[in-house]
Amino acid sequence: MASGGGMIEENDVVVTLTIDEIERLLASGADRPVEVADSDTDPTAPRLSREMPFTHLDHALQTAAVLRQEFPDDIELAVAGLVHDIGHLLPGVGDAEHAEVGAESVRVALGERVAGPVGLHVEAKRYLVARQEAYAQELASDSVASLALQGGPMSAEEQQYFERLPHARRALDLRRADERGKVDGLEVAGLGEWMELVRALYAAHST
Repeated sequence: MASGGGMIEENDVVVTLTIDEIERLLASGADRPVEVADSDTDPTAPRLSREMPFTHLDHALQTAAVLRQEFPDDIELAVAGLVHDIGHLLPGVGDAEHAEVGAESVRVALGERVAGPVGLHVEAKRYLVARQEAYAQELASDSVASLALQGGPMSAEEQQYFERLPHARRALDLRRADERGKVDGLEVAGLGEWMELVRALYAAHST
């Protein structure tokens, strides 16, 4: 993208994941609490907690569950919720680029309707923060800390560009679910159930 800090440079390695690799990466998130990025924008501000009270797998499953409930006819969007932060589980990928790297990693296996909103979910956060004060106030601490690393609220010009992108609306739906999928101890469907849907989607996409 032309806007934001997550643009993939020409010399970056683009990873293409298989379905089995996607499952292994998501499962590895069970041992990784979501971390709060260091904030260097205000050295006088109180230091944030380094970990959230839920893991990457918890967050993936909860986000997917929210989207499946709200958009039952859009299975690709729910799967996008499941894999939207898979970039965080890839070695050497930071907050600024995790959305686009994650999208590229699942695009071949899961298709553009999954990869498109995944690649835009950080830009969607920047858009919503710029447009809706109430949304900005509801962000979890990890989202607040990462916002500065990701380019901050969008400018008016960036907002206009974002609104014209093919998956912008679905990325906004994903981003709202992203923020709601951060509940300590919430019980939702497990990874095994989701992977049945992911494999069915892969089979349909591959035919």
